[in-house]
Amino acid sequence: MSKMKLSEFNYELPEELIAKYPSENRDESRLMVVHKDTGKIEHKLFKDLITYFDEGDVMIMNNTCVFPARMYGNKEKTGAKIEVFLLRELNRDSLLWDVLVDPARKIRIGNKLYFGEDDSLVAEVIDNTTSRGRTLRFLFDGPYEDFKAKITQLGETPLPKYIKRDVEKTDEELRILALEIFDGLKMKTIYMDPKSHDVHVAYVSHLSHVSSFMLGKTVIEKEKNENNIFDLAGSGFESTVRLAKSHPKTWTPIFLQNKTNLAAAIDEYVSNLNLLKDLIINENDNKLSEILNNTNRIKEILNKK
Repeated sequence: MSKMKLSEFNYELPEELIAKYPSENRDESRLMVVHKDTGKIEHKLFKDLITYFDEGDVMIMNNTCVFPARMYGNKEKTGAKIEVFLLRELNRDSLLWDVLVDPARKIRIGNKLYFGEDDSLVAEVIDNTTSRGRTLRFLFDGPYEDFKAKITQLGETPLPKYIKRDVEKTDEELRILALEIFDGLKMKTIYMDPKSHDVHVAYVSHLSHVSSFMLGKTVIEKEKNENNIFDLAGSGFESTVRLAKSHPKTWTPIFLQNKTNLAAAIDEYVSNLNLLKDLIINENDNKLSEILNNTNRIKEILNKK
């Protein structure tokens, strides 16, 4: 299988089609719907979202997209204006952050950066990571919650570079409005950082699709008479391979994007299958029954929905 290249995601985006502001009526924002079973793509409006949700469905939101990660500070002595983009927190206790700086050529190890009109927040450069990457240690005397409040106050929500306008207060207000809409639709909203999200969906979503596809593949290759597959499907096969009806164009890039977490999930799954195989071969009915009974708890977990 050939590797996917980053260049495959390049596309031409005419400037006249780039929205500088969201729709005045937020529920008329554009919504792209991808049907996982067929790969069909529909272009809808956000207000149509409710037609795709049933009671008990869950919407997962990635809250990192609204973090005020762009900060502007001044370099010590020269007063040069420096843009600092917060990428990720490295150590909570030491207030270490992985950041990007611009212009990078002016920022060296040992330099101090001052933020806020009264220089109320100071950071020291302690390492170079990439051409623009730096590790900062923030010098803050106070509780961690006060530190986070301070960088939230001093930072701004980063807009993509191709949106050529200043950040405005309405950007944060619109985020709050979106949450109110979700609440009005009685959606269950879960906040999750990207890394945790990718780990969880590898096990709860992606692995079940992998299992479904591979079960279908195994039966197709082994059972040459398709009529036997059709006649016996009611025994549980049909419900188990239901996910394999999903369109490959939907799941191929998803599997590849989350390959590290998915590979770990598959390893763990295969380990459990091998355990089950050994118990069956050795006719260890007590241990086999114990595992099946313990796993049967999954219906209690799912019934909480």
